[in-house]
Amino acid sequence: MTRTEIEEKVKAFLIDELEIDEEKIFDDAKLKDDMGIDSLDFVDIVVIVERNFGFKIKPEEMADVKTLSQFCDYIESKVNN
Repeated sequence: MTRTEIEEKVKAFLIDELEIDEEKIFDDAKLKDDMGIDSLDFVDIVVIVERNFGFKIKPEEMADVKTLSQFCDYIESKVNN
């Protein structure tokens, strides 16, 4: 899966399933501060990522993930291994 495909899928579920405004979604957007993702949203994200990308997120691996770009990096590292 290409980086572009990953970014498109992530953007789509952020807009459609978490109802985040499209203008808040950009590479350097902070997941919590800029996009307003909270711990309840993160539970939904775990389910959505498993459904869309076929792997389970491990919370300890997400500890340093702060921005949308880092989140896409994380997904890319999982799906392309």
